[in-house]
Amino acid sequence: MRRLRFNGTGSGEGGCPSVHEDLDSREIIVHGPPLTDPEDIAQLHHLGAGEVPIVVPRELITDWGPKDLTREAKIIDLDDFNGLFETFKHTAWRLETRRRYASDEATDTYAQFERGERPAWDMDTPYCRTIRQQTGQGARVERVRLVDSPTTPGQRYLLAHAQKNAALGEDIRNLSRVDAQRLQLPDEDFWIFDSRLVALLNFDDADNLADVELITQPDEVVRYSMVRDAAWHHAVPYEEFAADLAAKE
Repeated sequence: MRRLRFNGTGSGEGGCPSVHEDLDSREIIVHGPPLTDPEDIAQLHHLGAGEVPIVVPRELITDWGPKDLTREAKIIDLDDFNGLFETFKHTAWRLETRRRYASDEATDTYAQFERGERPAWDMDTPYCRTIRQQTGQGARVERVRLVDSPTTPGQRYLLAHAQKNAALGEDIRNLSRVDAQRLQLPDEDFWIFDSRLVALLNFDDADNLADVELITQPDEVVRYSMVRDAAWHHAVPYEEFAADLAAKE
């Protein structure tokens, strides 16, 4: 069975015509109303047996067709990445998909959590001050964190860490990996700021953050926004998720 991603539609009600993309072969599937006039069909070149010509608006291909697969990545340094949290105006949204983050395991609070102690969160870091200021002014900072079954140590730590995030004004939700796979969400970690730019977080084999790619191409930003909308729709507030998880253990 193909793994298909819905790229977009150029229509109004009815959802047709539309463009899908095969995530593995990179082939494009387009559907729309068929071309039926015999005189029109007679003008077509190389129409094979079993092929059905369809008619779609030119804008559909322009907006949702494949773009340059060799697009040069725009890599930003960590200072520029951190600056995005100071300059966004309305929303900052994160999808966290990994089973562990090396940066978490290097903290004192992770060691405290492993020992069964209550982590002593530092609420006065530069990030904390920035996010507290942003949410205090009405901006939204939201995250969806994927969780496996059984949960990994890193995921259990982040369930506890959500209390710190919430104290800063963030809205933290969780989604099972099974549900994420059913929704065909990508395995990518990313932030999306103000629905206009994406910061794609790239990790090395040791789960360290290697670099950050900035994506501003409109069709790509829309696709990540669609991932955000699906994940947020099905995710569960972290308190509810943690309580349900504890009840099953």
